[in-house]
Amino acid sequence: MTLDLGPATTTLSDLVASVTDDQLALPTPCTAYSVGDLVEHVGGLALAFTEAARKAPSPGSGQGGSGDASRLEDGWRERIASDLGQLAQAWRDPAAYDGMTAAGGVDLPGEVAAAVALNEVVVHGWDLATALGRPFAVTEADVAACLSFARPFSSPETAADRGTAFGAVLPVPDGATPLVELLALLGRRG
Repeated sequence: MTLDLGPATTTLSDLVASVTDDQLALPTPCTAYSVGDLVEHVGGLALAFTEAARKAPSPGSGQGGSGDASRLEDGWRERIASDLGQLAQAWRDPAAYDGMTAAGGVDLPGEVAAAVALNEVVVHGWDLATALGRPFAVTEADVAACLSFARPFSSPETAADRGTAFGAVLPVPDGATPLVELLALLGRRG
């Protein structure tokens, strides 16, 4: 099954384009990152996961998007928007899901890389929208795909396998929407 990253990357592109220079130092729900750091991380992950879809790692893609606002160059808004568009396009190719690939220095099956990419785009889109005080739009299909990715490693039994990429699992409030459940599984209060 292929995933359509288009809606999520479009939302994130629009959010990135809306960031003003005076907002770069604002905090985000992703506590390790300011807005600028998060935006730079998004730019790096867009490149890394595009190359993962193509099975052609680019120089430096093994490091992933570390998140350092000082690396944002002139024209970063347009570059990141373009890179997010290429990310969505790359995962429209059914061959991207075949076999193994790598992203951020981690080897993983193609279909898992696609799920990670979508999860990164959706959750960091929410992070950025929240930090900017803007509304966040996401499709039900994208949230469902992200939940399918997040649930298997969000139980007490899998806590040791989570690593540091996600915050601690938070309790899911009664009657929570699927997006709020996803955010709680990834250590965010929605």
